Amino acid sequence: MTCIVGIIDNDGTIYMGGDSAGCAGNHIVLRKDPKVFMRDPFIFGFTSSFRMGQLLMCDNRFKIREQKKDEEDYSYMVDAFIPAIIDLFDKGGYLNKHDNEISGGTFLVGYKSRLYEIESDFQVGESLKNYSSVGCGRDIAIGNLFASEKMNISSGERVLLALEAASEFSSWVSPPFNIIKI
Repeated sequence: MTCIVGIIDNDGTIYMGGDSAGCAGNHIVLRKDPKVFMRDPFIFGFTSSFRMGQLLMCDNRFKIREQKKDEEDYSYMVDAFIPAIIDLFDKGGYLNKHDNEISGGTFLVGYKSRLYEIESDFQVGESLKNYSSVGCGRDIAIGNLFASEKMNISSGERVLLALEAASEFSSWVSPPFNIIKI
């Protein structure tokens, strides 16, 4: 289920969009609750589980320390953000534990004009491109984002176009689409 698309615009604005499909087996429900949202100072877009998204969006147990003045953004994401996410997932009953390994879900997070992909093993990835995508519509969206790089359209329009392409060619991605920016 899902396609989440994120783009960093030339001015540092992050655009993020997501579809509305909730899928289980062959069953699809168009959901009111968005897969993209802001939680100051972050912008999120999730796949994997609506429960995970609810924890990221609403749970007051999400406590993260302030970034130190001399701390690089990437280091802050690895050293402060990820431990806070693991703690949130553990307290919220979403953390998977098996044979001394832990896992969660996959989501995009934007912070200070940078876009990170958090994988289920809690690695922090950052593309050399100014865009990324997660979910089952990812490959279609990434191809579309690549193709639209040289087009004279806004980042918001590119996000929408990528989501429309994913919806056209993946039965697990469906409008309406939510697009936000920070």
